[in-house]
Amino acid sequence: MNTKRKVQSSVKDEQLIEVRREQMVRGAVKLFKEKGFHRTTTREIAKEAGFSIGTLYEYIRTKEDILFLVCDGIYNEVNYRLSSLLSADESIEGLRSAIEQYYLLIDDMADEFVVMYQESKSLPKDALQYVLKKELEMVALFEGMLQSCMSAGELNIDQGEIKLAAHHIVVQGQMWAFRRWALTKHYTIGDYIDMQTKQLFKGLVGSFT
Repeated sequence: MNTKRKVQSSVKDEQLIEVRREQMVRGAVKLFKEKGFHRTTTREIAKEAGFSIGTLYEYIRTKEDILFLVCDGIYNEVNYRLSSLLSADESIEGLRSAIEQYYLLIDDMADEFVVMYQESKSLPKDALQYVLKKELEMVALFEGMLQSCMSAGELNIDQGEIKLAAHHIVVQGQMWAFRRWALTKHYTIGDYIDMQTKQLFKGLVGSFT
């Protein structure tokens, strides 16, 4: 199990820390998307978030801390939305619902996903390792559900295909964030979910409607 990576703060009020960091993340995502991580300054992030540079440094220590918070926030939201759903229904229909919720999450947090995958290389080594482990945990959520469907006889695929199928689900969801500039000209997120799910299950069970 991963040890939670801590971002240091001189403020003791946990609720205030959460509020201020959410403001920072919103401002940082906008700027990172427009200018890139390296061309964005902490002073610009503080201004976008609505407070002084001094206040910003009460809640984080480095610009890399803010990028880490962007990444960690995505994984926390994935776990929040999907963990209970995945454990509650281990059927094909449950898997379909989990995929839908995951893709809707990506639609809600598309800018965050784009920033994370474009800029995570700028994280310090320990933070990057933590983020990569969290990414694999996200894949494992779907891997576990696929395994349950296979054990229940609802999927007839080789054991070795399960991990690849789980990665496929995750990556195809992320494609909506990276290609939405083109995809939204032709599809709604609902269309995209329906088509991707249908294609996935056609590959896994031969036919699915």
